Amino acid sequence: MAVLRNANHPAAKRSDSIATRYIVAVLAAWTAESVTYPFDLTKTRLQIQSEVATAKHGYKLENLGMMRTAVSIAKQEGVLKLWSGLLPMFQRHAIYSGCRLVFYEQIRNTFKDENGAVTLAVASLGGMSAGAMAQLIASPADLVKVQMQAEGRRLLQGKPPRFTSCMQAYSTLYNESGIKGFWRGAIPNMQRAALVNLGDLAAYDCTKQFLMRDVGMEDNVVTHGLAAFAAGLVAAVVGTPADVLKTRLMNQPVGPDGKGILYRGMIDCLQISVKNEGIMSLYNGFIPMWIRLGPWALINWIAFEHIMFALGGRTF
Repeated sequence: MAVLRNANHPAAKRSDSIATRYIVAVLAAWTAESVTYPFDLTKTRLQIQSEVATAKHGYKLENLGMMRTAVSIAKQEGVLKLWSGLLPMFQRHAIYSGCRLVFYEQIRNTFKDENGAVTLAVASLGGMSAGAMAQLIASPADLVKVQMQAEGRRLLQGKPPRFTSCMQAYSTLYNESGIKGFWRGAIPNMQRAALVNLGDLAAYDCTKQFLMRDVGMEDNVVTHGLAAFAAGLVAAVVGTPADVLKTRLMNQPVGPDGKGILYRGMIDCLQISVKNEGIMSLYNGFIPMWIRLGPWALINWIAFEHIMFALGGRTF
């Protein structure tokens, strides 16, 4: 597919503006999220269902696989519960996806060579930095999303509901922990985002460069699909452990002081999880995360690239 535009044309410059690319990145992420979100919710439930630390505080341990967890949610809570927390996820991507792309492209533009390419090291550091910075900004929406995803499990255990809507969730969390409480789990969240974007941004960028420069493929849907598959796999492999820790820290109950009562922080969560459940507990939810990140990356990047094609702008 050819890029139908003259790079010096005013319309092309408008479509290549930071604001346009930010908005397109958000729209692409929303599209991918709408399709793959049930896998994210299933992944979150898998990460907390066998959490030994919670058993000491009245939670019932479970050991269900991905499909049984998804089917159980649909049967016991309703099919639409597979999209529980989608609104704060959209809110998160309205900040996160736009910021990470803009940050990464600014880093890439600073260090690119005469052919517009960057080294693997620059792409990796750029992807990690962009992901971490974007996630720091978007962390409150991510916290609300995790809490809403876990709420159905609390209700099935006979516990009273904490909130029934997105706005009520924000209000409840603010009353519990104040403004600072919205950044609970922010450090592992940033680490997770850095690692995921090492896969998603850097792996996609480098794979696409390789396929076009060394293999001779064109800037088309096949190239985008292959690069997105590589991005999803790398993101799942490097990002799952940090995602498990992030989910557990964000989902833990808090005491009167607004601090978590199960873990003191990321290192404590890591030590307790590995001690009680083994090192492989850090890969709880890997399969649904990979199943989600693969199609997510595919839909996200194809949507982004084709929207930019339609606008006459440059691709990623």
